[in-house]
Amino acid sequence: MTGPGVTNLNVEGGAGGSDAVYEDLAAMGGLTDDVAGQTLTIAMTSHRYLADADVVASGILNPAGLVRFEGALLGALDGPSGLTATSAAIGLRGLALQATNQAYQLTDDLNAQALAAGRWLAGAAIGSTGLLGTAAAAGGTAAVIAADVHLNYDGDWQRWLVEHPGMVDTLLGMTPGTLSAMGFPSTLGSLTGLIADAYPDGDAQLLDKGTATDPRATTPPGGLGDLIDGLDFRNSENSDVRGEGSNIDVKAVKDANGNITGYIVDVPGTNVWNLPGGDKGSANDFGVNVDGMAGNETVLQKGIDQALQRAGVPADAPVMLVGHSQGGIIAARAANDFVTNGQYNVTHVITAGSPVGNIPVPDSVQVLSLENNGDVVPHLDARDNPATDNRTTVTFDNQTGTAGGNHAISGPDGQDANYEAAARQLDGSTDPSVVRFRDGLGNFTGGTSVDTHQYKVERKQ
Repeated sequence: MTGPGVTNLNVEGGAGGSDAVYEDLAAMGGLTDDVAGQTLTIAMTSHRYLADADVVASGILNPAGLVRFEGALLGALDGPSGLTATSAAIGLRGLALQATNQAYQLTDDLNAQALAAGRWLAGAAIGSTGLLGTAAAAGGTAAVIAADVHLNYDGDWQRWLVEHPGMVDTLLGMTPGTLSAMGFPSTLGSLTGLIADAYPDGDAQLLDKGTATDPRATTPPGGLGDLIDGLDFRNSENSDVRGEGSNIDVKAVKDANGNITGYIVDVPGTNVWNLPGGDKGSANDFGVNVDGMAGNETVLQKGIDQALQRAGVPADAPVMLVGHSQGGIIAARAANDFVTNGQYNVTHVITAGSPVGNIPVPDSVQVLSLENNGDVVPHLDARDNPATDNRTTVTFDNQTGTAGGNHAISGPDGQDANYEAAARQLDGSTDPSVVRFRDGLGNFTGGTSVDTHQYKVERKQ
């Protein structure tokens, strides 16, 4: 059944996430160690006063006073509550904080690994039965699902899938185990790479499509909702016809004095669903999806690089990449490469409906990922996004009953819905992770004007 719109926003990772708490524990442990070292140094240094020549000489005139002084100092330094014992206790507290931090992180890592291993082993158990056994197991599972679809969903397979998107994670996670048990050793990464090899990437050709004039592209964004609205406009302008449309843009955000404070690059999703050997002209085809998920530089990323060069973006200027679906994959991948290689100062990335859990991102880049719980696409990497302090994931419910509706940026005629509606709700969120992300957007959402230049990226033929 379809729902009432965007509800149940849930935030993981970021400044308020568990990894941020872990870092606080590690920092507290380190500071506590420092305090322990300093107090122990003071205690060791203070022992020299016990044998100080002047102190010892004073005993000739006041033997009783010397005894009392020596006893008091020894007690202060080495007594049960003395400085030495206190230093040791502080040191133990520091070790406990660090051990607690490591134990929590290890538990999280083991849980994630156990989930992946469980799926792999389930697939291996099926594959170990041989080709006929695997076929029988698959047929039995399909029969059970088909019965559920027929009895409870009136035969609507699409609605069943969007209400059970976790099946995508499970099936993808099981596939490598099944193939390995049948004599084809593999992982999900190696399978993705194998498919990517069937889609040669090629070189990018950048076509200048001029300056945008539509208000949705020329109005400076004021928040997350406006940023996703701008991405929605770019998505609507995208065309699969060679030489037409505009599949990326570069927005130069300016302050009241006309100074550029930051650059925003909008990257839309897939518009050509081709098999290997099919259309090779589009930079938004299925092959770019697979190449990006496999960790390869793609023709679309090369086009973004060329567009930033064409726009004259300095290497130290703040840059934000915003992408939907495939665009989010390429935005995250490009952010990693651009920052690692020192090409551009990518400070922020926003993804909407994108499988980016396996894509590494430098610690200096703040990432906000929006995922509709009923959207199948974010499940295509069979992994949850990392919940680090620089990666915030917001999941929400918006069940339309269709795969396209659950994956769309907005509703009919560009009205606020789905990913755009979720972003507008986040503009008013008080969650610490969301607030921290919004607070860092001043270079992109604090402008008074914006110049938007449009580009078409294609493969050279």
